Amino acid sequence: MEGPLEPRRGPADGWPADPSTLRISDAERHQVAEILREAAGEGRIDLDELDQRLEATYAARTYADLVPITFDLPAPRPASHPAPLPPPRPSPVVPGPDHERHVAILSGLNRRGAWVVPRELTVFAMMGGADLDLREASFAAPEVVITVNAFMGGAQITVGPDTHVVMEGIGIMGGYSGPDGRTPATLDASSPTVRVRGVAIWGGVAVERKPLSRRQQRRRS
Repeated sequence: MEGPLEPRRGPADGWPADPSTLRISDAERHQVAEILREAAGEGRIDLDELDQRLEATYAARTYADLVPITFDLPAPRPASHPAPLPPPRPSPVVPGPDHERHVAILSGLNRRGAWVVPRELTVFAMMGGADLDLREASFAAPEVVITVNAFMGGAQITVGPDTHVVMEGIGIMGGYSGPDGRTPATLDASSPTVRVRGVAIWGGVAVERKPLSRRQQRRRS
């Protein structure tokens, strides 16, 4: 009989080497099913595809089985009352792409400095990560949506004091967090809105609000 301090187990002892092979619970299957039903209600998938994905969801046994089911879907909006949004920025938006999709598998995605955030930015991070700094960025629309689906990966998103953030992600053995109140928000009618959505399985997505440096203030001016 083993004592209180057991040796570390591995594949040779019959234990999974990859956490993605661990079994999922019924509660986690129900979470994914709700994502699919809302996607069907919004017209993102038809009823036949909803039935197929629901069947695959309830047949899933491990976390890895859930990844392809919701890979191309944003997370649903929370049922609670949403935070009031500021009026749209009155100034003309900067011309930019409507959609961008990026995949980081065992690699990373970095965007910082002066760049244009598209109306919809989708990132899939699998055992990789994304670092998105929006403090010097321009926006292709008054409200942009950043969808990060992370599987054993994650993303760090940095915004300035004048950016309104709405968090709508779902964590399954992972999490979505931020921004905290360490840097106060200074929002007005010109503030862009960034909605952060997605599903994090064994991963995390964090939004942090930071002040602009003097260099960044000069460049934005």
